[in-house]
Amino acid sequence: MAVQGVTIGVLAKKLGIGVETIRFYEREGLIKQPKVFKNAGYRRYEPELVQRLYFIRKAKGLGFSLKEIRELLDLRALKKEKCGSVKTKAEQKLSEVNDKIRDLIAVKEALAKLIATCHLEATTSECPILDALNLREDL
Repeated sequence: MAVQGVTIGVLAKKLGIGVETIRFYEREGLIKQPKVFKNAGYRRYEPELVQRLYFIRKAKGLGFSLKEIRELLDLRALKKEKCGSVKTKAEQKLSEVNDKIRDLIAVKEALAKLIATCHLEATTSECPILDALNLREDL
């Protein structure tokens, strides 16, 4: 019988993640620990586990938390569940992303205003950026 699957090192390289990340996902229960093949002497990751890791990596790339990924994996396992459940989760994530974008735009604008007030020849004791960071509005 030929040994199937790939080693953790090959898998990590293929997916662009660290070996420790894969082990973390195993500890967290997101993936099952693969069995040791007696004739190989080490663990081999079968295609199903590889696909699950790929799913996790892609979901992480879209900003889903490990808790949310676990929920998506659970929904994926319930093959009869309506797609609307997944759509709702994706819509919630999109809303969070839009909120973060608004926050980042506000930070960008605030930084741009501070940078515009800075005079290169001024000393740090006269620096408007440092002054703005020192101001406490609650006093």
